[in-house]
Amino acid sequence: MVKLSGVIITFNEERNIEKCIQSLEPVVDEIIVVDSYSTDDTKIICERYKVKFIEQKFLGYIEQKNFALTQASHNYIVSLDGDEALSETLQNSIIELKSIWKHDGYYANRFNNFCGQWIKHSDWYPNKKLRVFDRRMGAWKGINPHDTILLHDKNAKTGHLKGDILHKTYQSYAEFNKKTEYFSTIAAKAYFDKGKKASLWNIVFNPTWAFFKAYVLRLGFLDGFNGFVICVQTANITFLKYSKLRELYRLKN
Repeated sequence: MVKLSGVIITFNEERNIEKCIQSLEPVVDEIIVVDSYSTDDTKIICERYKVKFIEQKFLGYIEQKNFALTQASHNYIVSLDGDEALSETLQNSIIELKSIWKHDGYYANRFNNFCGQWIKHSDWYPNKKLRVFDRRMGAWKGINPHDTILLHDKNAKTGHLKGDILHKTYQSYAEFNKKTEYFSTIAAKAYFDKGKKASLWNIVFNPTWAFFKAYVLRLGFLDGFNGFVICVQTANITFLKYSKLRELYRLKN
């Protein structure tokens, strides 16, 4: 029987962390929370439950999540953010895995709740994520803030689990705007550090294509006004990322 570690990173997640922990409790054999010194009640809420609570200065999304993996006692991992939770169907799928683990990692669809509405289209669903995996076979990679689990072996075998990761994302337009600014700044810096350039073509075409793909090709318009807002912000974060990247090169010179 495989033993599982539930691994979570948090910062000021008092709104969501309890549901996250409660969804993991029936599934995993231990829960690890790595917190970036939250200033709200995240720690107090976590201490109500049987979790291993570790405070660690924020290292970057990828770096923090890889640090959290090292704190787990078991090699088989269920990784969530503090604003995510397992649906009942996904809980059952993971429980079944404990006796029939076959692959190196498993994907699940992420279902995003935006301003009280579950978003069913655009780039936001099914939003497939690999979150159940053998840590010996993979690690967090990517370009901050767009972290993803990549398996080391290109021939690694993966499966897809029934059920959803329930993601309680932005619950106000103001929060969405604030995070768009924040994440675009992180992305621009990450691109700059990797030597990526920002041409006028990137600044004009990439946001336009991002909106068209999300709103038209991936049917974002079916989610009504909130679908439109999401697709506009998809374009906006792309525009801001490349604009800020161009600015970084200008300031360097």
